[in-house]
Amino acid sequence: MITLSNIKKTFNKGKVTALKDISFSIEQDELFGLIGPDGAGKTTLFRILTTLLLADQGTGSVNGFDLVKDYRQIRSSLGYMPGKFSLYQDLTIEENLNFFATVFGTTIKENYDLIKDIYQQIEPFKNRRAGKLSGGMKQKLGLCCALIHKPTVLFLDEPTTGVDVVSRKEFWEMLKKLKGQGITILVSTPYMDEANLCDRIALIQKGEILSIETPAKIIQSYPDQLYAIKSPNIFKSLQDTRSYSGIASCFAFGDSLHATFKNSSDKGIIEYLHTKGDENASMEIITPGIEDCFIKLLKN
Repeated sequence: MITLSNIKKTFNKGKVTALKDISFSIEQDELFGLIGPDGAGKTTLFRILTTLLLADQGTGSVNGFDLVKDYRQIRSSLGYMPGKFSLYQDLTIEENLNFFATVFGTTIKENYDLIKDIYQQIEPFKNRRAGKLSGGMKQKLGLCCALIHKPTVLFLDEPTTGVDVVSRKEFWEMLKKLKGQGITILVSTPYMDEANLCDRIALIQKGEILSIETPAKIIQSYPDQLYAIKSPNIFKSLQDTRSYSGIASCFAFGDSLHATFKNSSDKGIIEYLHTKGDENASMEIITPGIEDCFIKLLKN
């Protein structure tokens, strides 16, 4: 459905490399996640896939159409929701939706079944201007406009950035329903917790793909025993733990530290922290998450 082979993109006359030899494929009806922090190259890759930007080298296709030669066919068969809200803010919800339906030679009525579950949530406000909508409502309107022409492939570039937790959850539930209707979805996000909601993910940093697999297999590939260290003074414990001779890695995760040791049987860290004045420090074995795996891949 989507294929990329050795894609490279630079800016500023080659001085800044945005993408380095990117290659992967996405199957039909797959919900694929591109996971990485800001500046990793996600948006540049999306713009190449949606034919808004040309790669410096490499080849790719969407629905069997070449990214360069067949850009018109690709544009008519995909839906694209950019990271920044890009609809007409002076138009109402209904006017925006009608406009995009007309652009693609269709009507709201013709494809209403596809957007029904989403549109019903914002329909009571259909006469409100898009610029006056909340973040979650803008998100739903943007998704409706991207779907109104019944695309076979849907590109969503950081659709949940800046949106509240409830709206994020609702949005991912909508994506699961869309996947069940035969739409292939490529979504990018900086939120590591959203990776587990995808069929497969690609971890990307500084324009390079670090790993491509199912979330479960990426977690299973974590090579070390991971521990969570808890302490009332987490910042001091972070400094003290990193000074411990047997430590291999240590990072702050919320109210705890995630640590690995040069020797997996080394349990001397708690005694060491006690000598540093942290008598309430404790430690337990935990299962790594996607963020732990991402950090490990970066170190390697």
